[in-house]
Amino acid sequence: MTGQSWFDKPQRTIFIGETGRFKVETQLNAMRLPFLIPLPSNHPTPNRMQIALVLGLLVLAIVLFATEKATVDLITIGLLIMMTTLGILTPAEAFSGFGSDFIIMLASIFVVGGAMQKAGILEILSTKLFILTRNRVRSLPTILMASISFISAFMNNTTVTAMFVGPVVGLARKLKISPSKLLMPMAHASILGGTCTVIGTSTNIAVNAYLGKKGLPTFAMFDFLLIGLVLCAIGIAFLATIGMKILPDYKEVDMMQDLQEKHYFSEILVKKNSKLVGQRIRETVLSKMELRVLNIIRDKHNTIADSNTVVEANDILLVEGSLKELMKVKNTNGIDILADTMVAQNLVSEDIQVAEILIMPTHDFVGQTIKESNFRRRFGLTVMAINREGQTLSEKIGSTEIKSGDRLLVQGPADVIRFRKSFSDFIVLQEHNYELDRSTRNATLSGSFFIGAIILGTFEIIPLSIAFMLAAFLCVLFKCIQPEEAYEKIEWKLLVLIGGMTSYGVALQKSGAAAFLAENINDLVGGMGPTAVLAAYVLFTILLTQPMSNAAAALVMLPVALQSAESLHVNPVTFALGVMLGASVSLITPFEPSCILVYGPGRYKFSDYLKVGSIATILLFIVIMIMVPMLYPF
Repeated sequence: MTGQSWFDKPQRTIFIGETGRFKVETQLNAMRLPFLIPLPSNHPTPNRMQIALVLGLLVLAIVLFATEKATVDLITIGLLIMMTTLGILTPAEAFSGFGSDFIIMLASIFVVGGAMQKAGILEILSTKLFILTRNRVRSLPTILMASISFISAFMNNTTVTAMFVGPVVGLARKLKISPSKLLMPMAHASILGGTCTVIGTSTNIAVNAYLGKKGLPTFAMFDFLLIGLVLCAIGIAFLATIGMKILPDYKEVDMMQDLQEKHYFSEILVKKNSKLVGQRIRETVLSKMELRVLNIIRDKHNTIADSNTVVEANDILLVEGSLKELMKVKNTNGIDILADTMVAQNLVSEDIQVAEILIMPTHDFVGQTIKESNFRRRFGLTVMAINREGQTLSEKIGSTEIKSGDRLLVQGPADVIRFRKSFSDFIVLQEHNYELDRSTRNATLSGSFFIGAIILGTFEIIPLSIAFMLAAFLCVLFKCIQPEEAYEKIEWKLLVLIGGMTSYGVALQKSGAAAFLAENINDLVGGMGPTAVLAAYVLFTILLTQPMSNAAAALVMLPVALQSAESLHVNPVTFALGVMLGASVSLITPFEPSCILVYGPGRYKFSDYLKVGSIATILLFIVIMIMVPMLYPF
């Protein structure tokens, strides 16, 4: 690679962004910034073996990410161990990605977001939104998507989707419309909202930090706001019109009704001469027949049964099971069948609640069976049925593996369900008659700290990372969130993934793999100009986000894209922004966490995402290719 680099070109002013009347301009050539890979005069000959190893490990990681044979953090750590063992990275280089301030910034945002979530800020906003839209059915999708995009510009899109999915399902039921008409647009809107600000997604934060680490200009809070607003507008307009016609109109699944249609609920009176008296429930013939004892009515008091509960004379057991097994138990001495009915009147009482909960990708018991996760002992709730892709599973629940996006029909004490919901352990889809004890003080404080961090970081009064660390510190100091809760709110797997993939970017450069890939891409499309090369990187990033997370895909493509920009002597920031936005507009498959959250409740099929998401992604790709070079010239 010879000739004049982009930084050696004559002085030029590069337009970085605009927010209202605020413009940011920078004289990039005056900075004489060092680039990622020095010019060939002092660059060693690439090691072909190391290039092959680095790219081979990347292919292996992509396969493992796609097949979900292991969690993303384990795959990432394994990748770093392999590269260090093979001598591609030194230990210091392998862990360099974890030492950046953006890791602390991401953790701080999770803590502040957790405090706001605990205080009920999003629920307050969602309540006001639904009051506004309940009589405007036609405009409901547009208002819903616009509101969620705005919120998601400042908060993690997965958190925003998680908080809105329950109320949206409830609203759809009230308005007697299919949730499938609202949930996918809601998830897509939350993803697009993240393209408006630097803190909108973890991908934006990671890419911005990578640029700073390499001595390149970084983005301020609202530098690419204009592009983000256009992406949101185009996406919302499509989803509210053509997309709404393409979206399926699936009937809402009533899990309780499905369960009642497949299983019988019977009341069994235990007589004094019954062999059941004095036995623990797990030891009884009922348990051996795979009948589940849900409740015990003792002295007219209805309580939830536990496997260790000892049966007493005159107990009335509410059991659930197949008709075949219930017919067998009729012949057991010492018991009377009081009711043989499809109606489970005693499942719910003043103290006992039945609820539908949604399983999120962040739950640590995903991939385990109900028994392996000790679900009942851990959460105090009994799983009665699982709904997956529109099918209600109720046989051998204990040995059924829990998957992300599943809907569980659970029974438990009302105060336990209330506690789990208030601390965001679960997303409760079914509406309840109780009110959460929300603190106005905590909502005001946590919201103020969050807004203060945005203001301080935007106007560069203090660095953005320090601003959010201060906000997290104040949330804990003023007891908006407890220290142990703060640690629980941090998505450690995501931090490990981003830190590890940042270090992988170092390996791409150090081994010469980035230069190798960049040279081949330039040879392939470089003759058509820098716009064609940029389009290739944006497209590759979009495709790579299918098997990988958005942040991981962006961090893999970024070093290669920057190398291409250097060899073409064009603005590297233009390529960086294209890759960053490309990672956030891939709506083709349901693998993005926000899409996974609505997959089950919306009863979507994979093909539904392909039909709606592919068209939306093509439109957004065109917007990126028009606006990025326009506002960030080559």
